[in-house]
Amino acid sequence: MGRYIGKRLLQLIPVLIGITILSFALMQLASGDVVDAMIENSGMTVSEEAQEATREQLGLNLPIWQQYFNWLGGVLTGDMGTSYVSGLNVMDSFASHLPYTIALAFTSIVLTVVISFPLGIISAVKKNKAADYVIRILSFIGNALPGFFLALLLLYVFAVQLKWLPAITSNGDWRGIILPTVTLAIAMSAKYIRQIRATMLDELGRDYVNGLRSRGIPERTILTKSVLKASLLTMSTLLALSIGSLLGGTAIVESIFMWPGVGKMAVDAITMRDYPVIQAYVMWMAIIFVCVNLVADILYHKIDPRIRLEEGAK
Repeated sequence: MGRYIGKRLLQLIPVLIGITILSFALMQLASGDVVDAMIENSGMTVSEEAQEATREQLGLNLPIWQQYFNWLGGVLTGDMGTSYVSGLNVMDSFASHLPYTIALAFTSIVLTVVISFPLGIISAVKKNKAADYVIRILSFIGNALPGFFLALLLLYVFAVQLKWLPAITSNGDWRGIILPTVTLAIAMSAKYIRQIRATMLDELGRDYVNGLRSRGIPERTILTKSVLKASLLTMSTLLALSIGSLLGGTAIVESIFMWPGVGKMAVDAITMRDYPVIQAYVMWMAIIFVCVNLVADILYHKIDPRIRLEEGAK
């Protein structure tokens, strides 16, 4: 296992480098000039000489390959550059937003599991009965609602009309995390319920389940000891993908609720063409997803011994 993990980590290095090269090149090829965007955002009038001096100070006058290697050298030493807009260290800014995203990801995953796993199991066990139809209809509705529409609907009902929760997140008010959490959990639960139901039905229809029933094993025991364990692979995959997406920041939801996570930070950076911040966000997303996939592979090996990893010891 140790050799497999080490081999996978080595394989991730070229993947991460390739992602950074691609994103860096795409940002450089984007239409418009960074300095012009900075001046436009500031609302000031600056001479052409001052603009050229700014480009030289930021290193934007250098060839694109040299700009990339300068940035990569800084990353390897723990320096991701300085924001073009705020003038602050990118790493410090990113670190200040990350706890908000981690908190939102944690609460969303917990609520999603609490909602989707019991409902998905009930829907499978009660197949084609009233409970199954109700749960499936609700999941279809939740899956069909766009995330931004659901966010605005919850905002209107609970913040504007009922005034139970704040419309905009303020420092120190823990209630600000409730609406974005519910928004994300509803959207994810709608997808999870259908996947869990399909996986459970597939397992319930297998021969080993019929064999356990013929031996007089109670249905509850079959469900908890065998079917659920066999379904954990699919469920762990869903969780891994969702955790990766949430840790990367949910830009739309964070922007609507003014939640100061990395997703909102990335949206603001894209709007103002703050390339060092965008590059840091891309790097974070790449690291998160490759690490989540690695963890998922390891969990597969632990959950299902039939899956064999390519270990050197074999």
